[in-house]
Amino acid sequence: MRKIKKNKRSLDVSLFSSKSFKNVLKNYKKNKEQKRIKEIKLQKLAENNQILKDRKELRSWEERLSKENSKLKFKEEELKLKEKELKIREEQQKIENKRLIKKDEDLGLIDKDLRSKEKELKIKGEEQFRKDIDLKAREEEQNKKELKEKRKKEKFLREIMIQEEEQRKIENLKLKEWEEQFDREQKMKERKEILKDEKLRQRELNKLNSGEADLSNELSSKLETFDVDKTSEH
Repeated sequence: MRKIKKNKRSLDVSLFSSKSFKNVLKNYKKNKEQKRIKEIKLQKLAENNQILKDRKELRSWEERLSKENSKLKFKEEELKLKEKELKIREEQQKIENKRLIKKDEDLGLIDKDLRSKEKELKIKGEEQFRKDIDLKAREEEQNKKELKEKRKKEKFLREIMIQEEEQRKIENLKLKEWEEQFDREQKMKERKEILKDEKLRQRELNKLNSGEADLSNELSSKLETFDVDKTSEH
């Protein structure tokens, strides 16, 4: 029984060490994955901030463009109304028209730049969408992995409990067998003691019977001698 208990303690220590190592490895992998997910989320936040900044800049350009367009329209209406009155300023008007053409060209460049930025924002949005999907897939994979590890751990614990239950049954069976063997041996010892006592009593009884027979023979002999002596005297 001491040997069984010692083996059981060795098994418990081995299981505890293996379990601790698995827990450490599992926690290390989990922390590493969480750190990577955190980095991805920080990158996502930075990209979102940049997108917001780009959108704000885009709105600023649109407002400037709208103001410039409004200003242009106002100038064109004003020029139409004063066309007759400003004939003497035709040269000046030509210069102004050139300036407006240049401004239109600048606005065209601005519009082209805005379209380029819109396209870039669209590409970034699609990339961000793909990253979000990838991040979600990684999180689902991590959750599945953790669930699998949990089920594996529960299965391992169930197997350990079953083994311990089987070991207890074996130990109880051995204890029961030992008790039955002990009872049989005790009964055999008791029977031997009873037989020994009976033999001693029989031996004493035989000695007593033998002594009584010897005494009876001796008395018979003395009586016979006495009778012979009396006969001789007569």
